[in-house]
Amino acid sequence: MPVLPLLIAAPTSPCADGETVCDLTWDVTGNRTLAALSDVVIGKPLAIIGLVLLGLVIRWLLQRVVDRVARRAERGVLPERVESAVTARRKQRAATMAGVLKSFITFVVVAIIGTMVLSEVGVDIAPIIASAGIIGIALGFGAQSLVRDFLAGIFIFIEDQYGVGDVVDVGDANGTVEAVTLRMTRLRDLEGTVWYVPNGEILRVGNKSQNWSRAVVDVRVGYDEDLARVQRILRDVAHDLWEDDEFSHVVIEEPEVTGVELMEPDSVTIRVLVKTAPLEQWGVARALRQRIKARFDHEGIEIPYAQRVVWHREDRRAQQDRTSPAGASADEG
Repeated sequence: MPVLPLLIAAPTSPCADGETVCDLTWDVTGNRTLAALSDVVIGKPLAIIGLVLLGLVIRWLLQRVVDRVARRAERGVLPERVESAVTARRKQRAATMAGVLKSFITFVVVAIIGTMVLSEVGVDIAPIIASAGIIGIALGFGAQSLVRDFLAGIFIFIEDQYGVGDVVDVGDANGTVEAVTLRMTRLRDLEGTVWYVPNGEILRVGNKSQNWSRAVVDVRVGYDEDLARVQRILRDVAHDLWEDDEFSHVVIEEPEVTGVELMEPDSVTIRVLVKTAPLEQWGVARALRQRIKARFDHEGIEIPYAQRVVWHREDRRAQQDRTSPAGASADEG
């Protein structure tokens, strides 16, 4: 240190005005030395420890907020009778979202606090900040699609747009979600084809299994049928399905018969709506159609089918020959 030689040389230098000036020089030099030593030994370590504690506190508070959001996401909107069927999968999605957010929070806090600690130690952080800016610009120009995929993946987790096991439609591909990462989504369609879709390429998502689903069953009957009677029978069949213990854990609300949906040239269409647990709408719809078919057969209600008249060109030509004058004269001769 530059003050140490002054401290050593002060007692040996002659005093012009006696011991008073020497004592003052000693006190000023010694105070500066003690201040510098205390700053190095006590001040900077305390500042570093304070920054580290501040980072830990901020990280703990933000993670508490994430845990609260995740617990809120675990609560469903389904009734108790079907809540247990989807609780495990919803908790898994909430835990995945919380893990991604916590990792992101930890990275940001460590980066900021680490830079501040380096500044306290005496390291020039300007080149570090400049390097980070250059890296950001390089990523922005050279890896735009990759950055877009990662940002889209983060929002997919944060907003809980879909998760593993959901049936989604993402435009060019649709099927069951098998894996979701920050970069891409893997789907498997009904034919077994696996689709890898980058998250940044997904412009819109149709989730067919989030929170609850709905089975839509359209029933066609003939114009000669009593529509009031048909709707009453459909309500009875749907109510029996609602009260069946086999479907009590998948049917959320009592089915609804909305009435006449379409009037076609050969039939009248009546629609039945059934609110179900996620991914259960197709099985419920198949069971309901089977019961409706059996009940209609029992009640004698006709389900119309297309009727066609087939005629042959040869038969028509022969008939024309018989009815023509030449044909008639030939027959008379």
